[in-house]
Amino acid sequence: MLAILGGLGAALCWAMAILVASRATRLIDTRSLLASVMTVGLLIAAPAAALSGVPENLDAGSAGWLAVSGAGNVVGLMCTYSALRIGKVGLVGPISSTEGAVTAVISVIAGERLAPGAGLSLAGIAVGVVLAAVSPAGDDDARRSDSRAALLAGAAALSFGFSLYATGQVSRDLGIAWSLLPPRLVGVAVIALPLLVTRRWQVRRAALPFVVVGGLCEVLGFASFALGARHGVAISAVLASQFAAIAAVVSYVAFHERLARVQVVGVATIVVGVSILGALNG
Repeated sequence: MLAILGGLGAALCWAMAILVASRATRLIDTRSLLASVMTVGLLIAAPAAALSGVPENLDAGSAGWLAVSGAGNVVGLMCTYSALRIGKVGLVGPISSTEGAVTAVISVIAGERLAPGAGLSLAGIAVGVVLAAVSPAGDDDARRSDSRAALLAGAAALSFGFSLYATGQVSRDLGIAWSLLPPRLVGVAVIALPLLVTRRWQVRRAALPFVVVGGLCEVLGFASFALGARHGVAISAVLASQFAAIAAVVSYVAFHERLARVQVVGVATIVVGVSILGALNG
């Protein structure tokens, strides 16, 4: 039950995060947005980790998982923000949400069992990604933008998949507070500090609310996922991927985004695929 609740909580938080990021990318550049979101997240995660104390079982293996968790999340967010600058939430969200399927595959390779029929669900998700990336004929600019956005979202899914799996390992070994810290530390060290030193970190006042909400939702989403992952990485990861369905519906209603019919079929296939995969392993 906790694996399910944790995954659903992460889905709600990450849906909000991607929606506010889609607005923020119109106001500031990708690197400044990532630096700002990670800084907000570090201000929340660092005190929590400090209060929990240094884990007694922190060793080389745990440090490796921390590094994978942090680097994977930072690269994934960079790809996602870059995709949102040129693509629609309804396209970027569902493709990047296949992170849950990536994590499930990694879990299987690592020895975790998935229910019979999971392979068909994973194949369906792959077909959905291909369909979602198809642009309508006759609009070369839209086709190029959608193709680039789809490739970036796919790269984000791969990075997030490894990060989520590593986060699950960290949360089991070191606790939830420490599982929140790696992405923020990596993001601040690798993105924020260089931008600050070179004076290229720019945040417009209009973007500040989006940055704060985005940073908060990223942390809360990770915390919820880490809690659920302690009781089942694959289940939590797949349910957390439902953020795409939530974000796509909100973007359709609030932002009036429109997708081609074949893309809608692809998005629906992805959502159904991850839902079935979650049900099979629930």
